[in-house]
Amino acid sequence: MNTSPPPTKAARDWIARGFTAVEDIVYIGLGLLLGASAIVLLISGIVTFVQNLASGSFSNTMVGLLDRILLILLIVELLYTVQVSFRTHALLPEPFLLVGLIAAIRRVLVLTAEFSRMPEHSETMYKNFFLELAILTALILAVTISLVLVRSRPGIKETR
Repeated sequence: MNTSPPPTKAARDWIARGFTAVEDIVYIGLGLLLGASAIVLLISGIVTFVQNLASGSFSNTMVGLLDRILLILLIVELLYTVQVSFRTHALLPEPFLLVGLIAAIRRVLVLTAEFSRMPEHSETMYKNFFLELAILTALILAVTISLVLVRSRPGIKETR
């Protein structure tokens, strides 16, 4: 009695293992690039912070520093998303929603900080500012509601 799998099933299993290996290699590469980027940005941010604090120009560069801090947080969340995808070999919505939420909040903070530092505001600038702010606010609400719905559903739960 022959118990070996049919040739097409064996070939499919072999090909699937090959794709899984390629997927793992890509995830490892992405993780290394994201991790290195976050570390470089963090070190650069610390150096810039200390230099600006020493020169007394911290208040002038605070918006840029805030933007960099939020970018580092965004990269760390992307790194976590890659880690979850690598570990589970599945794309879970929650990490992606968190990345989107952080990106939208980052844009709101930077937008309002930049707008408040502008010396003059035209009517068009006000309209554009409030339109972008309204769209970002709607996006943040939609992503937050999506996160609540995803977390309340039964199924795969991913915890840190």
